[in-house]
Amino acid sequence: MSIAKKSWIVAIVVFSILVIDQVLKIYIKTNFEYGGGFDIMGWSWAKIHFVENEGMAFGMTFGGSTGKLILSLFRLVMISVLIFLIYRIIRAGAKLSLILSFAMILTGALGNMIDSAFYGLIFSETPMYHGGIATMFPEGGGYAPFLYGKVVDMFYFPMIDTVLPEWIPLMGGERFRFFNPVFNIADSMITIGTLSLLLFHRRFFTEESKKKEQESVSDVQTPSQEDQQNEEKL
Repeated sequence: MSIAKKSWIVAIVVFSILVIDQVLKIYIKTNFEYGGGFDIMGWSWAKIHFVENEGMAFGMTFGGSTGKLILSLFRLVMISVLIFLIYRIIRAGAKLSLILSFAMILTGALGNMIDSAFYGLIFSETPMYHGGIATMFPEGGGYAPFLYGKVVDMFYFPMIDTVLPEWIPLMGGERFRFFNPVFNIADSMITIGTLSLLLFHRRFFTEESKKKEQESVSDVQTPSQEDQQNEEKL
């Protein structure tokens, strides 16, 4: 497959998933109250459940406002690195499956980066405790400056929701849920891309490490001819 064709496939995949991710997030944010949602296909273990987070994937947090800024800047760096890496492996003739694995991670990073960078500018605050729905492009501006927006999550799959038996040490009698995190399409892309690399493309990382070792060996300076001649005279 040609470099141009691979590039077009990657561009189409990234763009298509980004559009779906953003359309769904905007729909959820402008149509549901915080914590609102519904059961998917009537299943109690598969839900649309609107929440927002200021941190990493799956609702994890990181260091308040300062951590939020650091995380946003880190995402920008990682996006740049991933774009360069994808360009490099396409030019090197890598398999399409490997390229798409990195492309999915890139898409996930871009999807959540858009939320962090722009949602605070274009949306009103979603009330958390007294109800209400956010509006897009509100009068007076959005709820947060550039890079301080919140990430919209909506997929919730509490496949197990029960109270543990009393005889279980430490956790007996407590409520147990699996799978508890709420996530979005971007989070899913990061997870799928990472798992694909770990399960099917581990060889890529071993080959890269071997190349670096070879380059470091080749960079070691060999004795010059003059030094060799001096050694022979001695």
